[in-house]
Amino acid sequence: MPSLYALKPWYTRRLHRFVAGAVARGTSPDLFTAVGVVAAALAGVSLAFAWWPLAFLLLAARLAGANLDGAVARARGVSRPWGFVLNELGDRASDLLMFAGLAVLAVRTGGEPLVGLSPLTWVLVAAVAATLPTVVSVSGAGAGAPRLNGGPLGKTERCALAVLGAALPGLLAGVALVVVVGSVLTAVLRARRIHRSLTRGPVGSPGTVA
Repeated sequence: MPSLYALKPWYTRRLHRFVAGAVARGTSPDLFTAVGVVAAALAGVSLAFAWWPLAFLLLAARLAGANLDGAVARARGVSRPWGFVLNELGDRASDLLMFAGLAVLAVRTGGEPLVGLSPLTWVLVAAVAATLPTVVSVSGAGAGAPRLNGGPLGKTERCALAVLGAALPGLLAGVALVVVVGSVLTAVLRARRIHRSLTRGPVGSPGTVA
């Protein structure tokens, strides 16, 4: 199913100068993982105060770091299992920092309940639901299936929705609900693809980002 994840190759090509520079300097891919997490932390602060233009830029930097770590590792020929682990931990930490900022925003701005739940509750539920696609993908990879990525609601879409929630705090509960529904749907679709892969053969290519 199409998603913003399809833009990753295009975005990675835009960052080719950073990849070339990192290869020339022998820069560790782990540095870009760290940059992505730091950018996510700063984005979380921006989201908490509804500084959405700054949050947009910082989350773009977060995605750049997440793209560059794998791109640099492949370009330098230094891909390793531990790098995969660091990438996953960095992505999960970045997501939690982003949702922490939205949680603070929900407390600061209040807002009307949605389906009986406060905006803060919806943000917290969304933070948990957002982990489901990755849990499914990593579980499938552990069983020998390809590491699946993409949407309909993956990392890129979560970042876009976080910026929308900061720009329109009054709609934060609704934005969080979209994250919940989209994350569950993504997890179900990935589980179906993994099931087909394990029972009928491979259906995709391994990846490093969720």
